[in-house]
Amino acid sequence: MIALTPEQEEFRRAVARFVDAEVVPEAEAIDERAEFPKRLFKRIGELGYLGLRYPEAYGGVDADMVTYCLFAEELARGSLSVAAAAAMQSLMGTYFVYKYGSEALRRRYLVPALRGDLIATFALTEPNAGSDVANITTRARRHGDHYVLRGTKTWVTSAPVADLLTVAAKTSDERGMKSIALFLLDRSAMGGITLGKSIEKMSVRASVTGEILLEDVEVPAEHLLGGETGGVEKIGGILAEIRVMTAAISVGLARAAYQAALGYARERSAFGKPIAEHQAIAFKLADMLTSLHAAILVTYQAAARLDAGRSIAREAAMAKLFASETAVKITDEAARIFASYGLAMEYPVQRYFRDARFLLPGGGTSEILRVIIGRDLDWDRGPAFA
Repeated sequence: MIALTPEQEEFRRAVARFVDAEVVPEAEAIDERAEFPKRLFKRIGELGYLGLRYPEAYGGVDADMVTYCLFAEELARGSLSVAAAAAMQSLMGTYFVYKYGSEALRRRYLVPALRGDLIATFALTEPNAGSDVANITTRARRHGDHYVLRGTKTWVTSAPVADLLTVAAKTSDERGMKSIALFLLDRSAMGGITLGKSIEKMSVRASVTGEILLEDVEVPAEHLLGGETGGVEKIGGILAEIRVMTAAISVGLARAAYQAALGYARERSAFGKPIAEHQAIAFKLADMLTSLHAAILVTYQAAARLDAGRSIAREAAMAKLFASETAVKITDEAARIFASYGLAMEYPVQRYFRDARFLLPGGGTSEILRVIIGRDLDWDRGPAFA
């Protein structure tokens, strides 16, 4: 049983009001223009939502993971593009400077980023290194009081607009993952950081994406986040949160698609009655609602376990796997219920259908997640609801 506190219920209602008043009316336009939602991004910062997972000392609110998931779910219900940009900022883009940066770096970069004054991102993926992190080729070589970084990153969220980048690079030519380190790059203060190819996407079009080219970027030694090794372990430290967050935004998108399909099915008539009253459509809606409820349960149970300080590597993988695949299925069924109108740009269901594809690779592909879950198949270790 998932029991939200009165404060969490009121928080959800507050986010929902913001989403309905400001996000939903702009969602279609920013998707069509493939435009980073600057105004909405700034508003989210002003409302304190970017700092939900951070201490009050840095402008955050020190919220738990369940509360953060409520925010992510509601935001994704309005626009998955906006949710993706906000998630990058509020987790991966700012986490490492908070966790491993000096107090000076936190004051200089974290505080304004949580206000939405700076846009932050995380750059790990390379043209020949995705899930295979050991294969990254970006190099960081020490030269006195600074490092020189050279390499190419791709599929970088917010790349065209980012002010700050946390970049993974190898500090030696040693094979494997041991020598991977994390560096904080300031685009305005460091030369050699250029935007490569912008990636035109079919989904989450307003969450702009592209390549980042690093050409002998001089990075002060104090911008090394947590030492010259252990970058993979540092990334692993937030991976469960990323996967639970991705499950939450999957739930939000699935909710939007289900509500759209239900509303259409009640309004559209065929053979003398609303199509929702035809068994073929009613069964689709019943299956969609059942799957949606299951995705909500697995997502928030994982979030609650994380808040309780329990290990949730397996549960986070299951939540992300199930919720993202559920979102894909629900958006597909929603488009089928709309029939020909599911292809029409005048209805948001086509955007939900497209956006759902974004959820599959983020936080680990379904195939990778099944590998992780497959390593621990013992029910006796404790069911997910225990």
